[in-house]
Amino acid sequence: MTRRRALVLGGAALACPAVARAQAVRLRIGHGLPTSHPVHTAMQGFADELAARSGGALTCTIFPDGVIGQEIDLLAQAQAGKLDFVKASASVMERIEPTYRVFNLPFVFRDRAHWRTVVENEVGDAILATTAGKGLVGLTYYEAGSRSFYAGRPIDHPDHLKGLKIRIQPSPTMHRLMQVFGAEGVALAWEHVYNALRAGIVDGAENSIGALVVGRHGEVVKYYSFDEHTMVPDVFLCAAARWASFTPAEQQIVKAAARASYRRMNELWETFEVDARAKCVAMGVTFTHPDKAPFVSRAAVLRNEFADDAGAKALIGRIVQS
Repeated sequence: MTRRRALVLGGAALACPAVARAQAVRLRIGHGLPTSHPVHTAMQGFADELAARSGGALTCTIFPDGVIGQEIDLLAQAQAGKLDFVKASASVMERIEPTYRVFNLPFVFRDRAHWRTVVENEVGDAILATTAGKGLVGLTYYEAGSRSFYAGRPIDHPDHLKGLKIRIQPSPTMHRLMQVFGAEGVALAWEHVYNALRAGIVDGAENSIGALVVGRHGEVVKYYSFDEHTMVPDVFLCAAARWASFTPAEQQIVKAAARASYRRMNELWETFEVDARAKCVAMGVTFTHPDKAPFVSRAAVLRNEFADDAGAKALIGRIVQS
């Protein structure tokens, strides 16, 4: 969705009369991050917008920090119609819809500006639409930064990963990337990563620098190497059953509230990253900035494998040209 389309949509939603319901509908939102994370703040903004735009007819309760399940379980709950809205990483979404693999492809985005262009244009809209028939209606994306490696030693060349056990999200593409780099990808739920790093069950992980602060990983892993191999967003989705229960006017309001939360998340993330860097330094984390060329060269095989499918090749082409 382009910025212009988002503004038009937002204006249309504001013009809609308050939703006429005999009784307010209480909606449930689930995510696995703590309330200190900007995702939670963006979701609270979504809930506030939804209530305001609907005249109080649509209200939300947010269940954070995995209290009703982690992402895979939350997605299953939404698909079953037991949860109304859910946030999940695009890495996890790959298990439901292979199109989301494109976000897990290394170095497919040139920089943050390129990423934002893609998620705001028709390419981003097309990816969000792929799960409508699978019980999940994609609404918007949330910034989650670029992902790099962190471990007990610097990862400044792909060869430095050889033989290491690296925590990854449950993504087949990330498993394959670890193989290419000579590492073993270990899929672990977020809440288990800190203890796995501390106990040496895994040697390192890959995530944005925020993970070192939010998950306290910087207490046990002291080197963060900015190879920035992927820019994997979070995805905000609505249960298809709940979506179908909304009137067209309500659907318009939900979309507008989601887009407003996307814009808010962009602002929140920039501040969050600056603060996270400062906190990492205070925790004793050393940042390194390796030459990306060897990583890009070694990882190129994944793009070739992904592009074996004509549709996937076309999608990559659209992203590159955005």
